[in-house]
Amino acid sequence: MPKIRPIDMATLDQIFDMGGGYVLNFSDRTFAEFFADELNVDINDDLYYAEGGSKGKRLRYYLKQADTETAVRTLQALWEHREAFRQMRGLPDDVPNAHGRLLDIIDRLRGNKPATESTLVRPAYSWPALEQIRQDLISLNNHPPHDRGYRFEAFLKSLFDTFGMKARDPFRNRGEQIDGSFVLDGEIYLLEAKWQSNLTGIGDLHAFHGKIEQKAAWARGLFVSYSGFSQDGLVAFGRGKRIVCMEGLDIHDALQRQIPINHVIEQKVRRAAETGNCLIRVRDLFVS
Repeated sequence: MPKIRPIDMATLDQIFDMGGGYVLNFSDRTFAEFFADELNVDINDDLYYAEGGSKGKRLRYYLKQADTETAVRTLQALWEHREAFRQMRGLPDDVPNAHGRLLDIIDRLRGNKPATESTLVRPAYSWPALEQIRQDLISLNNHPPHDRGYRFEAFLKSLFDTFGMKARDPFRNRGEQIDGSFVLDGEIYLLEAKWQSNLTGIGDLHAFHGKIEQKAAWARGLFVSYSGFSQDGLVAFGRGKRIVCMEGLDIHDALQRQIPINHVIEQKVRRAAETGNCLIRVRDLFVS
């Protein structure tokens, strides 16, 4: 079972303001209430005083002793509290790429690794190498128009494999072309990748959704349009569909802000379930 490394704990110290024994804006009372209400944990139990009695020392010891999913739930709950307080007060985030770095730790705890040794990025994650991937995305513009679509599909497969999503190459069924597939949180997604100068409109959205509806009931779809989607097309497409949409700008923003792509898609799916909107951009999902 992966454990939190000392370097990860140092990052958590920074994200959750654990210097001097404190944790965020918690008092002793509200710290105990948070753990009781959010996690059903008595953080005042003597067990958690093994390395000291301050809130920061108890939290560090708790995280080191917890199983993976408990640690992940705790980090997610702390992040929600952090962001609610920060946004309520209108405070800037003084920790660079805080959410992306936290998600990086969560992925490592869960054991998410690159699917193959042949992919560009072997650790989870080498952010300097992922910056190179972002540059590779931009450089696709330098290739001839007829070649970009194929290169874009290959780029997406490599990107998804980097984040442990078990991507599959494009394949054909009778009468249709599928641009690939991947697995995320045990769910299978079919991929539609579009590289064109015009914004993707209603016709392409309906065509891909029609492919999804002909598959098993549990199949989902991700439509990636490098140029983006027309607003009229999105409105006409409507709500409550089995696909979510991603633009080239989403990928660029996620890599630049060090937000793992698997978490981007997870959040897109969650917000689609909550709102019915198939496209919510990274800059709106992960507010700085």
